[in-house]
Formats: sequence, C-alpha cells, structure tokens
Amino acid sequence: MTQHVRDVMTTDPATVEPQTSVQAVARMMRDEDIGAVLVTEGERLRGLVSDRDLVIRAMAEGSDPDRTTVAEACSEDLVTVGPDDDLIVAVRVMREHSVRRVPVVDRESHPVGIVSIGDLAIERDPDSALGDISSTPPNR
Repeated sequence: MTQHVRDVMTTDPATVEPQTSVQAVARMMRDEDIGAVLVTEGERLRGLVSDRDLVIRAMAEGSDPDRTTVAEACSEDLVTVGPDDDLIVAVRVMREHSVRRVPVVDRESHPVGIVSIGDLAIERDPDSALGDISSTPPNR
C-alpha cells in the first residue's frame, strides 16, 4: 500500500511572521518542543527556521536575539512536498537537498504541514535507532 506524506506529516505547523525575533522563536521551540518553525507572510510560505539555523545564523554571529528577526536567520531557498506525494518523494527530496525537514504545501503553495526525517523513520522503520529516538517523548 502506497503511503502519502499526509499520513505522517505534522499538521498545523507552528508559524511566525518574518519580523518575529529569534528569541521569541527560540522560546516557542522550547515551549512547544519543536525543532522547526515555518516563516510565513499571510498565507505565503517564506522560509523555515530550525533550531540549528538559530544557532548558526544568529547566535554564533553574536547577533542580539531580541533585535535579530527570524527573516535574518531562516532558510529561504526551500524545497517542498505536497500532502498527496508518496513518502518516497519526501525521502528523495531530503536526500537530494540534505535536509531533515520539508514543508508540506497544498496546490496553492499554502503551508499545511511539515514532514521530518524522524516522521519518516517512525513510519518506515520504527525499530531503528532514529525511529526509536523520534518516537520517545523528551525528558524535561
């Protein structure tokens, strides 16, 4: 049976506007226990910011986290998949572009979800180390 991205993606992804401070996004990630947030302008997907982006593009550069906007730290050259794409398409996109998370967009390019390498690991091989780690709730 063919599985689709919609079967494993996280629906209703966290989103922020481009002018949001990286500090506010970092707090959101902490509070919601997530590693990536979509950057949107209205219904338009503008970028994706990961916890790694915050560290590499903002903190490591010595930027003021209250004054640095997420637009300055996000990845804007995005690859996306659709909710009706086969999972193999998401795997191929991640491999070809060396990314761990891919926004899921509808036919009008509006963000509807996000799929991560952990989501795919849980679905394709739940007994693998990555599948096991991805399905375990974090310790707080």
